[in-house]
Amino acid sequence: MLQLKDLPDAIVLKKFAERYADVDSRSVTHFLNILRIGTELAESLDRFLATHGLLQGRWWVLILLMREDDLTSTPSELAEKAGVSRATMSGLINGLLRDGLVDRQEDNNDRRSYSIQLTAAGQDKLDECYSRATERRFTKSANAFERAKQSIRLTFFGCIVSWLINWKLNGII
Repeated sequence: MLQLKDLPDAIVLKKFAERYADVDSRSVTHFLNILRIGTELAESLDRFLATHGLLQGRWWVLILLMREDDLTSTPSELAEKAGVSRATMSGLINGLLRDGLVDRQEDNNDRRSYSIQLTAAGQDKLDECYSRATERRFTKSANAFERAKQSIRLTFFGCIVSWLINWKLNGII
């Protein structure tokens, strides 16, 4: 995530380019804009999920469980799919267990092993989020998201063009 809200203007980028001659300031601008857009989308999702008493990590665990045919997965599989450590996943699971959104299923063959299963309350929470999102947020956000996608396309295209020009000028290609 890019925490920086005050992105550099042309004057700052000019100073940067003077100090680091091999850096294409337009590419830096494009890169920072992509990071900023991603951050704004993540922050928007956080605000939305907070209205449902969820954090993004917990929401993703519910989504990952819902994707499974039997609504069940092991903590290590969930951690891998979510891209977090097992310790982080343990914390997410504990919060979901406390709220009754998931259940712990003991392995009868190995007392050390267990799986996590999405409960009816967990599915209801996901349904509530989706229903509310489609009612208000998705409709309202669709235009903003389309603008963001267009901006990302233009920014990404600008990055590629800048990189290709830079690589050509530097004899890389």
